Amino acid sequence: MIDLQAEGSSPVLDEAARELQAAQHDARVAFDCIALGELDRAHTHALTARVAVDAAVTALTVAIAEVGQAAGPGQAAGPGQAAGPGQAAGPGQAAGPGQAAGPGQAAGPDR
Repeated sequence: MIDLQAEGSSPVLDEAARELQAAQHDARVAFDCIALGELDRAHTHALTARVAVDAAVTALTVAIAEVGQAAGPGQAAGPGQAAGPGQAAGPGQAAGPGQAAGPGQAAGPDR
């Protein structure tokens, strides 16, 4: 098992890591249930794994937003971050309100 209490780590990142570990466990149980022919249990554990992954994605989204806020206004958002007001959206990033979407970017709600 991996120690989640890394030095200087965020509680949000710790939660994401816990959720991913739970998802891994449930996916393994689902796999074993399929091998045993217990499809109802496999289905239940597969859904539980999916919910845990969704929770980890939510926690990581919050952590990314926290890092973006720490960067301060007027700075470009890094990879995987949504560009905020006054920031340029890079490749693979969602354009925020009032920003033009470039190739491969999602347009904001006011498009």
